[in-house]
Amino acid sequence: MTRFAVIVCLLAAGVFGQTHQHGRIEITLTAARDYADPLRDVEVKVDFIGPRGARTTRAFWDGCRTWRVRFSPDEAGRWRWRTTATQPDTGLHENSGEFTASRYRGANTLYQRGAPRLSANRRYFVQADGTPWFWLACTGWNSALMSTRQEWDQYIADRAAKRFTTVQFVMTQWRAGRADERGQVAFTGVDRISINPVFFQRMDEKFNVINERGLVAAPVLLWALTSRDKESPGVSLPPSEAVTLARYMVARYGAHHVLWILGGDGNYTGSNADRWKTIGRETFDLDRHPVTLHPGGMRDPWPEFKDESWVGFFQYQSGHGNNAAKWKWNAIAGPAEGWKIEPPRPVIDAEINYEAHLDYHDQKPIADSQVRRAAYYSLLSAPPAGVTYGAHGLWYWSRTAAIPLDHPRTGVAEPWSACLNYPGAHQMKVLRDFFESVEWWRLRPDRSLLAEDPPDPGFRAYPMPARSEDGAFAVVYFPDNPVIALNLSAFRKTVRGTWVDPRTGERKPAGSWKPEKRVDLKTPAAGDWLLILR
Repeated sequence: MTRFAVIVCLLAAGVFGQTHQHGRIEITLTAARDYADPLRDVEVKVDFIGPRGARTTRAFWDGCRTWRVRFSPDEAGRWRWRTTATQPDTGLHENSGEFTASRYRGANTLYQRGAPRLSANRRYFVQADGTPWFWLACTGWNSALMSTRQEWDQYIADRAAKRFTTVQFVMTQWRAGRADERGQVAFTGVDRISINPVFFQRMDEKFNVINERGLVAAPVLLWALTSRDKESPGVSLPPSEAVTLARYMVARYGAHHVLWILGGDGNYTGSNADRWKTIGRETFDLDRHPVTLHPGGMRDPWPEFKDESWVGFFQYQSGHGNNAAKWKWNAIAGPAEGWKIEPPRPVIDAEINYEAHLDYHDQKPIADSQVRRAAYYSLLSAPPAGVTYGAHGLWYWSRTAAIPLDHPRTGVAEPWSACLNYPGAHQMKVLRDFFESVEWWRLRPDRSLLAEDPPDPGFRAYPMPARSEDGAFAVVYFPDNPVIALNLSAFRKTVRGTWVDPRTGERKPAGSWKPEKRVDLKTPAAGDWLLILR
């Protein structure tokens, strides 16, 4: 029995009940005997047979003699289940039962429509019923680790009110969080790890709240950039143990509505690529959720992973800079290149400029204007699927003004609660409202909308135009362009324009024009603007 088992035995409790379509059911199994190493001595798989198909998932050890399996039925109706264990244990092997999944009658769109998956053209996410789903994430790397239950409820309620659809967070101890808010760690050891179920029992609450608020969880399973203490599992554990840890988390949370981030802030290229391919293939052999890797700043690992079937979407990190090289990468690399890879995947900039973080070049706090520019560059440089916002004190979960652990050049982070209402956070709601006012999933980059596209070596006023595949509408982001010359000749009829203020969402008519090769216009005021053309 592991070092954590005595504590866990006091906490384990059986739970079994009915559920609804796209909900979650939990089945508790009790082993007939103790196992010295429950992670390796026995494996339990469970087959679920529903009205029109079957699925297999793993059970997970939850302390003492307790194993649990969680499952989300994608159909209403009668489901049967049966266990298979690698040991002839009467409590784990050849157990069976059934349950009925009802139709969901509430207002939660995740339960109404199902979890995100890839669209038919593999360019964006849709829910199970085919409804397009826009990734708008908040970066809360330390949030699930460090928050109390009350703080977590406040955070998730705020993000839901601002129309975020997901939260990115780290699942285990890592570079900026060596233990959770109660001092618990997810695992101990390196060459042969031991899991701490008490840590994950607290994490269960965090996942439940996310889904109950209608948001999707985007957990990083194995952070891949570490300090000299080598605490981050993505780089410190050998591949076999990294798989053991990742599989455990996938088994435990795969019945929730999730999009997996296997590695965080890593270098997955060159000699590291084979390591991560092995971990990915062995971790996601049964799981169906889309998976990605979160790379280091301004890195593109995806050409080496394009043929990996477990990779469902591409993430990037344009990072926290403010010089020409950063804005150039943000505008014409990253997603702008990744969407051209075949077979296609959704492309997401999952780490744009963090609001109030010191930029790497001027060492000045990043303003909301830089957050907006990074977000719209990322979304319109490729077929949009979504983007991730971040605020300095929020990702670190500061409770007092402090410099984040092992991040000395990032600046003092304000308390997380003060960051909730940064201007950029409110402007992410404007961003989502703006994109959902058009059929955003039909947009493609199209610089032919510009009558003039002069060189801009500093990338300070580089416009970002996109047009729908059928040519019916277009969107242009102007970062700082008092005067613009557009080419409207590809439109077939009179074109009507609408200005949208990305700070407030306020709209005003821009005019109407014949479909000519050159139309000159001025933005309504200084700063950045959005233009819709129909």
